[in-house]
Amino acid sequence: MTLEKLNYKKFLIPVIVGLVIWLLSPIKPAGVSLVAWHMFAIFVATIIGCITQPLPIGGVAIIGFTITVLTGTVKMDTAIVGFGNSSIWLIAMAFFISRGFIKTGLGRRIAVLFVRMFGKSTLGLAYSLLGVDLILAPATPSNTARAGGIMYPIIKSLAEAFGSDPKKGTERKMGSFLIFAEFHGDMITAAMFLTAMAGNPLAQSLAGQLDVKISWMGWFLAGLVPGLISLIVIPFVIYKMFPPEIKKTPDAKNWANKQLEEMGKFSLPEN
Repeated sequence: MTLEKLNYKKFLIPVIVGLVIWLLSPIKPAGVSLVAWHMFAIFVATIIGCITQPLPIGGVAIIGFTITVLTGTVKMDTAIVGFGNSSIWLIAMAFFISRGFIKTGLGRRIAVLFVRMFGKSTLGLAYSLLGVDLILAPATPSNTARAGGIMYPIIKSLAEAFGSDPKKGTERKMGSFLIFAEFHGDMITAAMFLTAMAGNPLAQSLAGQLDVKISWMGWFLAGLVPGLISLIVIPFVIYKMFPPEIKKTPDAKNWANKQLEEMGKFSLPEN
């Protein structure tokens, strides 16, 4: 793992524009207060920084927030009010964990281990992949990131190992079925956990405004039974309606062992 590199030249435009607007406060419109004008300068500089991206957008936003407080434009107590929202911190922590799963390769390792244990048939492979999705869902608040960043590369590599490639017109061998199964399974796991997709905490927050309190455990218990039933039934239905040409996958274990050998032992970041 490496830290993001800074591109100091890309700081110039947002800093210069922000300073120019800040220093033009003597000629600001009469109806705009000095504090509002300074906030406008910081806001414009931050937006430009998000465009030039000397740092990832999150880093630029944190810098803008810090400058707002340090310059006294907004008092600290006012600036951090939003951070007192438990739903926001729930999302933030889940995103941190999610990024760790993807960047360290732990998510991929878990998926390969499941394939080695349960992937004796194509249907078994589908269930093993959905099992991985189910395990990762509580700590991955973006079903898109989970499916695209962790599951899709595994499915693509696995399908190609069995000669299933849309470029060759052989996607029906296995790949299409696994993609359909994972797509529907990802939607199911996204609904089972409060932190499985970004929209869920928003729904929790909106419900809270109506005095409807939803806890993480309450959401989980409500979605557990229908979720598990759906995860069991849906892949089987897809298997019958859109059957793969390859039904048995005795070589899946060998493929998984080869992948694990290439990955090596558990690395320090994975631990």
